[in-house]
Order: sequence, then C-alpha cells, then structure tokens
Amino acid sequence: MITMTNDLTENLFSLIKSLSASEKRQFSLYVGRIGVNADSKFLNLYKVISRQKKYDEKEILDKTKISKQQLSNVKSHLYKQLLISLRLNPVHQDIPIQIREQLDFAWILYHKGLYKQSLKLLDKVKTQALTYEEKNVAYEILELEKIIESQYITRSIKNRADSLIRQTEELNYLNLISGKLSNLSLELYSIFLKMGYCRTEEEAADIKAYFQKQLPEYTFSELGFRERLWLYKANLWYSFLIQDFLGCYRYSMKWNDLFKEYEHLIPIHPVSYLKGNHYLLESLFYLNHTELFEKTLKHLEDSLRNPKIPHDDNIAALAFLYVYSNKLNLRFMKGQFSNAEELIEKISKKIDKFKDRLDEHHIMIFYYKIACLYFGDGNNKKCIEFLKKIINNKSLEMREDLMCFARILNLVAHYEAGLDYHLDSLVKSTYRFLIKMNDLHEVQKEMIKFLRNLPDVSPLNIKDEFRELHGKLKKYEDHPFERRAFLYLDIISWLESKIENRPVKEIIKEKNQEFSR
Repeated sequence: MITMTNDLTENLFSLIKSLSASEKRQFSLYVGRIGVNADSKFLNLYKVISRQKKYDEKEILDKTKISKQQLSNVKSHLYKQLLISLRLNPVHQDIPIQIREQLDFAWILYHKGLYKQSLKLLDKVKTQALTYEEKNVAYEILELEKIIESQYITRSIKNRADSLIRQTEELNYLNLISGKLSNLSLELYSIFLKMGYCRTEEEAADIKAYFQKQLPEYTFSELGFRERLWLYKANLWYSFLIQDFLGCYRYSMKWNDLFKEYEHLIPIHPVSYLKGNHYLLESLFYLNHTELFEKTLKHLEDSLRNPKIPHDDNIAALAFLYVYSNKLNLRFMKGQFSNAEELIEKISKKIDKFKDRLDEHHIMIFYYKIACLYFGDGNNKKCIEFLKKIINNKSLEMREDLMCFARILNLVAHYEAGLDYHLDSLVKSTYRFLIKMNDLHEVQKEMIKFLRNLPDVSPLNIKDEFRELHGKLKKYEDHPFERRAFLYLDIISWLESKIENRPVKEIIKEKNQEFSR
C-alpha cells in the first residue's frame, strides 16, 4: 500500500511539473467548464503542488483543507482530471486518439439502439484506421460491427456477413504476424542491451538459430507498413548482434524507404521515423562512410524542423539523443578530438534536462563516447573522470561489453596520464571483472598482459613493446568476433601513435582520409 501511494505521489508530481503553459491554461479552462468551485480539494492540491519545487506533504496539509486520510483519494482524482484535460488538448489529438474516440462514440450509439448511425460511423472510422495502419483498433471495429449485424440485420450490403468474416480473418492474420515480429524484435533488442555484440561463433550460432526459429512464415506482398516495419527492425537487431554491418545498413535503408512510401504515417509514427534515421547513421558509422554519414545527419536535423514531426517532450528527448550521439560519432570518424568543450557542455546540460526521459544505458554510452573524445585529444584525466561515471555505476546491468571496454580504456588512460603508481591493482581488478563477465578474449588478454608488464619495461625498449603488441592485435582487426574490441576503442591507432610519436588524432584523421579516397 505504501509503494502504491509513493508511486502515485511521484507520478502526480512529475505529471504536473511536465505541463507546458498551454496545458496549464487548458486545465484551468477544463476545470471551469466542469463547474468546479474554487474551494475544490483537487484544485487546491493542484495549485499547491504547481508552486512546489520538491514535493512537500506538510505544506499541502497546511495550505489545503485536505486531511491526511483524504490525501490519497484526492491525488488519484487530480491525476485522472489532469489526464482527461490533456486528452482534450488539441496538441494531443493525434490520429490514433481520434480513431479511438470515434470507436467510443460508436459504442455509445449502439447502446442507445441507434444501430444504423453506429454502423455508418464504424465504416468510416474503419477506413481511417486501415489508412493509418491502426490494425488492432480496426479489428475491434470489426468485432463491434459483427455484434450489431448479428443483432440487427441491415441488409444494406450484399453478403455483409461474408465481407466482415473475410476482413476479420485478414486482420487477424496480419495482427498475428505483427505480434510475432514485434516480440522477436524486442527480444533481440533486449539481448543486445544485456550483452552487446556476439562474442563467439557459438553465441552467433545460437542467435542465428533463435532468429530463424522465431521468425514467422509470411508472404511479403501481403504485409503492410506495420508488419514490414517490425520485420526490418527484427532483421536490423539480428544484424547488429552478429556484427553484420552491411546487413544493418541494408535493413535501416529499407526502414527509411518504408517511410518514403508511407509518408503520411510520419506524423503518426515520428519515433519510428527518427529511429530509422538514427540506425542508418549507426550503420554508416561502423562502415566508416563519412560523406554519406554527414549527409544523413544533416537530413535528420532538417527532419526535426519539419512541421510533420510533432514537437512534444518525448520527441525533444529523442532528438537530443540521436543528433548528439551522432555528432560525437562524426568527430571520431574525422579524427576531430580537439575543441569539443562546447559540444560536451551542451550534451551534459541536455542530459541533465532530459534525465527523467533517458534510460541509464544511453546516458552511459554518452559518457563513454565523451571519455573516448578526451582520450583522443590527450586529456586523459578528463577521460578517467567520465569513465568513473560508468565504472562506479552499480545499478547498470546492461551492455556488459560497454562496461568491459570502459575498464580497458581506464587502464590505458591511467598509463597515459602517468598515474601508473597503482596500475598493478587496477590491472588485477579489471582482470577479475572480465573473468566474472566471461569477456576475456584475445584482444583483452593481450592488453592486460601488456599493461601488467609495462612498469618493468626500460624506456629504451618501450617502442619495441608497442610494436610487438601492435603486431599481435593487428591480426584481430578483421576477425569476425575479436574486432568488436576496436568498435569501442581504436587501440591500433593508439599503438601507432606511440610508435610514431604522434598524436592519436592525427593517425585516425589520416586513416579516414585514406579510406575516403
């Protein structure tokens, strides 16, 4: 009971604090419209909480006529009234809500015994639901149509029963396919969040077997927008898991092309539209196609200015996530590690602004990329500062590979910063962590061995040690599973910078220019 009350308090407080100025005006108008008197308990509660920066129950009890025993019920009532008000706000009157509302009206007409009016409305809203790929609602509409037809024979259309049965069977099939594909996509995504990329041939084989077993049989020509979108998402996550980045590119392109074909659905599914652009950028990053990456990033930023994209809190948080994570990736691709303070400061402020709408997983990825940026610029102390945010995060149970490589980079940064007086204990704790995570592969083994022996190497022989490690790691650069180490940290370029006595950013920039030619 206590947990429920705490959840209600937190939910109500965060909902009130999320209201825009127009939504607050809408609530005042709504409250006035329902004829609530100025001393209404839920209205007084709203006024007090609106002024609070932090939830203070004592102030609420002092300034309202609500008793402690009544407070929970008044909170529930206020929460419900706020949601009703928001639903009436034109900003939130999108197509799916409008379709649901029309279905509600049809039910009311049916209960009033106005069958013809109900059927006419249902036929109209069913067409709209199918146009906008709202097939689950379309199925509900059909079910109501069948209820009315079985009770009140209209004789308005020949073979009406056959038509309704056929439509129901078609929608049932597509809803079933969509459900199976969405389940598969979600499961693959959760595997990726937990462990990252496949680490061995055995893991890749297991993922392939799982994917093939769970992929439902379908006829592509019968699939609509929604089914194809889930199909491309499932294939994209499968490709990411097995590190098939060409596959990622292929399916993210299909995803984006789907929205070109169904352009009228961009305002209905803006999140999927933006995600499609983001995953296309991810694929181009891993394929190192800098020129196309820049064009796609510009297209994403231009899209966000498109009036078709709704500008709500959710989109604002996703826009930040997708645009700025890719701005960081572009810097890595070009070897532009310097003069990033303004960008990092902007990202830090936006993380603080959107922290309630971003999960920890994405925030930690930002910290890791910022750490890599500082490392590339030679600012190792700043690099360590951001890596500590990941390493000290005890609640993070995702992306084991990210946590592993954060520790490897932490070791290298400590060495580079001259903080090698406790390198031995750091090496041991990192080694224990990798063993625990079952993530000790050849690249990590060689790095651990190298860093463990480094304090004993004479300065005269140091370059030979770097050359030896470079030779050992170079052969893993294109290895299907070991290469994932280089997706997180360009160890090869770092070693080349040590051997040639040049900044690592110069090495990466030259490689990028060579690749572009």
